[in-house]
Amino acid sequence: MNVVIVDVFGPATKSCQPMKMIDTSALLTSRLILRPFEPGDAPRLQQLAGDRRVAATTLRIPHPYAVGLAEAFIADSGESFATGRSCRFAIVKSDTQELIGAMGLEIEPDHARAELGYWIGVPYWGQGIATEAGHAVLQHGFQNLKLNRIMGHCFAGNRASARVLQKLGMKLEGRLTQHVCKWGEFVDVELYAAVRGSTEY
Repeated sequence: MNVVIVDVFGPATKSCQPMKMIDTSALLTSRLILRPFEPGDAPRLQQLAGDRRVAATTLRIPHPYAVGLAEAFIADSGESFATGRSCRFAIVKSDTQELIGAMGLEIEPDHARAELGYWIGVPYWGQGIATEAGHAVLQHGFQNLKLNRIMGHCFAGNRASARVLQKLGMKLEGRLTQHVCKWGEFVDVELYAAVRGSTEY
């Protein structure tokens, strides 16, 4: 298994060169393993992502979470990694091997940029999981994938998610008025971003 232990931040340099995907099987932090999704994750993924409270904080997770969506997401994650469109990780507790959430980068290779997306299962909210996983994914994005810019969006008013993005070193770049339609309502979105060389990564 190709493993990257994420605990030291190294120097970063900038260049406008085409990025290449790195075949990294897992990222390790003090409490977590971030690994590719596996077919056996589907039932747990269905259970956690199917919680309405999780869907309420994200744009792309529907509610109800229909049968078969977990399997389709896992299959697409493998395909999109192979084509360089994304790098998605299952967040797993290292002590119990329990799936507790997801985090990934949706990548635009031509511009060496990506959007960070994530969700954490409700029983694990408020434990710093997203921040810990986010540090690992941003370091992977900047140092291994050689991304130049990583963005993150959150619904205006979602203070928990905004705080995670801030802790990851992202800066608020603006508020997009009525930018998305969520459950029949137009919602403002806050845009955060970090650029390689301007952060600890």
